[in-house]
Amino acid sequence: MKIDKISFIIPTMDREPDLRVMLTSLTKQTILPEQIIIVDGSYEKINFIIKEFPELNIDYVRVYPPSLSKQKNEGVKALNDDIDLVGYLDDDLELYPDAVEKMIDFWGKASEKVGGAAFAIVSGERKIGKLRKLFGLDSDEPGKVLKNGFVSMLDDPVKTVNVDWFNGGATVWRRKVINNYSYDEWFKGSGFMEDMDYSFNIGEKYELVLLSDAKTEHHHHPIRGDRYYLLGKWQIVNRLYFVRKYIHRGLSVRNAWIASFSIVLVNLVAGIYRADYNRVRMSFGNIIGIFISIIKKDVQITGHLKRVQPNPNIKK
Repeated sequence: MKIDKISFIIPTMDREPDLRVMLTSLTKQTILPEQIIIVDGSYEKINFIIKEFPELNIDYVRVYPPSLSKQKNEGVKALNDDIDLVGYLDDDLELYPDAVEKMIDFWGKASEKVGGAAFAIVSGERKIGKLRKLFGLDSDEPGKVLKNGFVSMLDDPVKTVNVDWFNGGATVWRRKVINNYSYDEWFKGSGFMEDMDYSFNIGEKYELVLLSDAKTEHHHHPIRGDRYYLLGKWQIVNRLYFVRKYIHRGLSVRNAWIASFSIVLVNLVAGIYRADYNRVRMSFGNIIGIFISIIKKDVQITGHLKRVQPNPNIKK
């Protein structure tokens, strides 16, 4: 496949410093992207950042109120017609200087069976919790979607591997894939599991490849303490929605319900043992998520896990 032009869609919300780091890393690439689309869901517009990066061809799209799935879909609408590859990047990543070049090299040799590729997020050795593994909530093999809707995480791989799903904020897709698949806007707010849903859906038809040599750092923001309760609800409600959606792929609603009760126990025990009140909060959210799902299927729950408070000094 001849690759001439690559574009990146960057959804952002209230993280001006992180976005600067992300864009700075793009200016240092050995091959610059043809187009960058910032999809801004911030409390106050941050389009003034564009002027700080004249070497980048940046387009700005405003989506407010913010919702990650909607922001990504709106970004696609702003793509130039001649783009060959389209990537989604989280605003808190920092790409290695040769990451884009390595990604383009891969696509130049990839078979038509490949629909998407992911950057390797450098995170160190993956640790699997004993309780999670005991209850079938994780696997030794990275990048797998289990029958109960839980997944094994994507590591910094020692070799390029095929996987079942991607972290949505470090991926690159064929343009024809982007044209035919949209993010499910049922996933509201921060969109917990929206990336898994999107990539697993595409993986039914195309191969998904996690690259070992195209690397990025992730400057991870901790979840706000008061939002662990929300995350707990999402762990139940969103996962059951996902499993019901892909029963035809071998996922099991029965297994998902068993896993739902298991994650309550795992979070509660881990929280008490480690004196981690946030994990306890999450377990309470799990319980409420179970009650919500018993009363009514597929209830949408919105919210944002890492939203930064509006900065009164931010430029407009």
